[in-house]
Amino acid sequence: MKLVLAEPKLFKDSISTIATLVNEANIRIDKNMLEIVAMDPANVAMIIFNMLSPAFVEYSVEKEKHIRINLEGLNQILKRVGPSDMMTIELDEARGRLVLKVRGVSSRTFNITLLDHEHKEQKMPELKFPARVEMPSYIFDEAMEDMNIVAESVALIAEQNKFIVESQSKFNSAKTEVTSDDEASITVENKEGVVSKYSLEYLKKIANASKLSDRVVLQFGKEYPLKVNFLVVDKLSLSVILAPRVMND
Repeated sequence: MKLVLAEPKLFKDSISTIATLVNEANIRIDKNMLEIVAMDPANVAMIIFNMLSPAFVEYSVEKEKHIRINLEGLNQILKRVGPSDMMTIELDEARGRLVLKVRGVSSRTFNITLLDHEHKEQKMPELKFPARVEMPSYIFDEAMEDMNIVAESVALIAEQNKFIVESQSKFNSAKTEVTSDDEASITVENKEGVVSKYSLEYLKKIANASKLSDRVVLQFGKEYPLKVNFLVVDKLSLSVILAPRVMND
């Protein structure tokens, strides 16, 4: 197995976000993509990450591989990789290590010890969302920062041609409104609209992935899971499915 990235930023930023949600993860690598499907320890968020073979300048996988690693350890190493460095990912099965070779002004090698693989398969839920919002990712990121000064949870409200992010505490409140225009697309199945509440702690972590893509897609329903998706066409997809909070909390 040999995977080579000429621009490792997309991989770095993806792992940086995922590592805030899960400590360890199984990674499946086949002839088409590198995939992570993981649930956070509290069973509140599911992460689905796919990095496709065209994102690599070299992608050589003869046989499907399944490995498990500590994502925080991987993230710390990736922080040492510069934006113009060439990074090669290889598997040393004999020693049970993932090998990262970084070539820039100097050549460096990092080894990550593999963990015992857990064979428990994470099944992706079949969800149907009555509301869909696509908008610039920076607006989503800024909205989460705004809500953070008010409370620990956020209400997402989708109406015809309007999307609202709202947070309230005993003394303070904050609101961000986005309307359907050339930059935002809002689709709601019913005229009454959709309202659901989610953990701000998780949403802030998810919003860190805004650096991956200029656009973000939010899909949700009333007291129903939220799916947040960042897509880089022909390169990667990072989705997080987040459980709702009880509306009266």
